[in-house]
Amino acid sequence: MKKAVYICVINYVSNNIVNMDFFDKTGKMAIGSRLRMLTDTVTADASRIYELYGIDIKPKWFPILFVLSDGEKKTITGIAKEIGHTHPSVSNMVREMAVKGLVKGAEDKEDKRRNFIALSNKGMKTAAVLTEACRDVATAVESISKNTRNDLWRAIGEWEELLSEKSLLQRVKEARKIREKDDIKVIPYEPCHRDIFKSLNENWITQHWKVEPRDLEYLNHPQEYIIDKGGFIFVAIYKNTPVGVCALCKMDSPVYDYELAKLAVSTDVQGKGIGTLLCRAVIDKAKAMGAKMLFLESNTLLKPAIHTYRKLGFKELTEYHPAYERGNIQMELVLK
Repeated sequence: MKKAVYICVINYVSNNIVNMDFFDKTGKMAIGSRLRMLTDTVTADASRIYELYGIDIKPKWFPILFVLSDGEKKTITGIAKEIGHTHPSVSNMVREMAVKGLVKGAEDKEDKRRNFIALSNKGMKTAAVLTEACRDVATAVESISKNTRNDLWRAIGEWEELLSEKSLLQRVKEARKIREKDDIKVIPYEPCHRDIFKSLNENWITQHWKVEPRDLEYLNHPQEYIIDKGGFIFVAIYKNTPVGVCALCKMDSPVYDYELAKLAVSTDVQGKGIGTLLCRAVIDKAKAMGAKMLFLESNTLLKPAIHTYRKLGFKELTEYHPAYERGNIQMELVLK
């Protein structure tokens, strides 16, 4: 009977069929197969996580990068012993890494017959980025562990369920956002920000449309057309560099007090939640100034922006009159 079940497990895994009821029937004797399937899930994310950080490496190279990341040179034999791999395996991986320019050879000054391996400049830069990635992966893994409450066998089931709801890649992205928030500040606009206010807005507008005369009034003269008229501008700073802007413009309207406008974030830092932080700053400022209704005009091609607006509570107007040729959606937010 046990032999028959074992054969079923082999056939089951080889056919790549996923059915949790089957594992419930076989019990813990199928743990190897189940762990391999879980490993495949995590390993698949590993490559995408490296891509997320712009690291062009294979997951199997990680142990070598790790042991060489302190800058010391080591022999193939020494590396193999330290990471628990065979000498041929390490030799093959080192050759692959050398083709990518990540490692370089270094002779032993005392014994010319011995060859050492060290990270190249590119390898050291990759290892530095990998260190940040490891912190976020550790945070993501810890977030999963904190949500488990059973023994390992049951915990594996919880891991599978949790990863199906939200992948390790997504958890790492969230961990990265949380960590990077420490590097993001939202500050009031100053005259020195005029050029970045203009260039960021021109960049996103000209991706799909042309800059209109109404745009130029605000972009060329933000002090006169926004701030002096009772509005406000916020600037997002990431690692000491201005990367985003958003304006709160006073409106001459019987319904709306202010308009959320001129939201723009550098393409280099999109995906870090900077747009949301800028919008929240504008909304909070509007509330502090006693506003009851906030208005905005946009275009549905800007899906990330529209998603942010909806997430913040903006509702689409059923009837609207766009002020810009590119405008095809107008929204409002009731401030409480």
